Amino acid sequence: MAVSANRLELLQIADAVAREKSIDRGIVIAAMEDAIQKAARSRYGSETEVRAEINPKTGELRLSRLLLVSDAVENDATQISVEDARRRNPAAQVGDYIAEQLPPLEYGRIAAQSAKQVIVQKVREAERDRQYQEFKDRIGDIVNGVVKRVEYGNVVVDLGRGEAIVRRDELLPREVFRNGDRVRAYIYDVRREPRGPQIFLSRTHPQFMAKLFAQEVPEIYDGIVEVKAVARDPGSRAKIAVISRDSSVDPVGACVGMRGSRVQAVVNELQGEKIDIIPWSPDIPTFVVNALAPAEVAKVVLDEDKERIAVVVPDQQLSLAIGRRGQNVRLASQLTGWDIDILTEQEESERRQAEFEKRTKIFMESLNVDEVVGQLLASEGFTSVEELAMVETKEIASIEGFDEDTAAELQARASDYLAQIEAEYDAKRVALGVADELKNVPGVTTRMLVAFGEEGVKTVEDLAGCATDDLAGWTERKDGETKREAGILDGFELSREDCESLIMQARVIAGWISEADLAKPEAEPEADAEDAEQPADQSAT
Repeated sequence: MAVSANRLELLQIADAVAREKSIDRGIVIAAMEDAIQKAARSRYGSETEVRAEINPKTGELRLSRLLLVSDAVENDATQISVEDARRRNPAAQVGDYIAEQLPPLEYGRIAAQSAKQVIVQKVREAERDRQYQEFKDRIGDIVNGVVKRVEYGNVVVDLGRGEAIVRRDELLPREVFRNGDRVRAYIYDVRREPRGPQIFLSRTHPQFMAKLFAQEVPEIYDGIVEVKAVARDPGSRAKIAVISRDSSVDPVGACVGMRGSRVQAVVNELQGEKIDIIPWSPDIPTFVVNALAPAEVAKVVLDEDKERIAVVVPDQQLSLAIGRRGQNVRLASQLTGWDIDILTEQEESERRQAEFEKRTKIFMESLNVDEVVGQLLASEGFTSVEELAMVETKEIASIEGFDEDTAAELQARASDYLAQIEAEYDAKRVALGVADELKNVPGVTTRMLVAFGEEGVKTVEDLAGCATDDLAGWTERKDGETKREAGILDGFELSREDCESLIMQARVIAGWISEADLAKPEAEPEADAEDAEQPADQSAT
């Protein structure tokens, strides 16, 4: 069968557009069919159901009109009687459609322009969808591109098969790009938006550094050395923690390279950002000590409940441990995920002495004992009267100078003291008008009831209507300073999760939600970053 020139041109146009836009040829042909259908409707009437089909092999165009088989024909342009339909197809039934071939269409200027707009729109949508599908699975990759333009400090990058943007806050400080410059960056987000897929790049993201090391260090690429965490102060300093899966491979040495060649390549890409490479350790105190390098650490004191760690350093190492404007300790904290308090040996000694004296005084006043007994209890590690009342008697009796009778007497006095305090709190709770039913909320103590009453929370409904911030407090920035607003339960050593649990239990008791609702797992947020960031033992300038 011979193919006319017009048909050949139609297929050639489809092939050219598909190649240029990197989209499927079938999508272009479907767009052409939609455009021809729209033009045909303007010729035969918008109510007419027109179908256009282009043979993808020959380029032959067939136009047909669909007519609905109906008992009563009201519109000849859209309907056909059962009798007429059965002359063409004996099996036709009411509700079926019969195709009626239409003659070739001569396009006017307006119809052709309209068809062109439809094709352009469809092709643009297909191109956007192709870009999104191509880049949505590349989040976390490093890409190379050419600067296309700079808009208000934001850099638009041509990636070849799409455009991406590096926002001003994702660029390194004092970094300037001009049209035509080559740029390497990290894809951290790809979103669908009305104007097309938006690909967001970053040069400040912690994982950008991790990926750069993977490119420069074969051991990381092969999985022998793993980057466990990264912490960055973009353009200034960074810490990266690494671990080796092969005992014969030194992870720090592998990242540094011969005469620092590998780490220097990363430093050059990051505009001279200093990088500390440190060995990662599953032991938190060891890891924190490594993270604070190059400062030397004398002692660490761990508080696992609050995820805080107090680090004691020699007096002459204090400024080195803290770093310029707190940079060293801040990066170490980001890397390990723990809050770090830096103390000198003298400060730590004074703090321990102050805590010892405070606990001694508490025991003397609450148990009506002399200073020697109070000091003995404090030196044995007892921190509160509650703890003393709850331990086994033999544990107290094992203290040198105490016997079973002394231990029992101390515990009896502790219990009496706690009962007295409880009675005082309950009387204050009643005076404040706090309802008895609030006691039934799991986790609520009498002391908490007093705190609630002082802030106007007096019923289960009042507590159920609270937000987590109301109980735990919150922070906000005002005039460039971060300020913390106190919550109702400040001083009770409760986490935000504990406060939220109290509120949810109150809502169950108030009947706002059911236990089943409480048991439903919440959708887990997407992990935006990988492991926390980590420090280093070697420096590159």
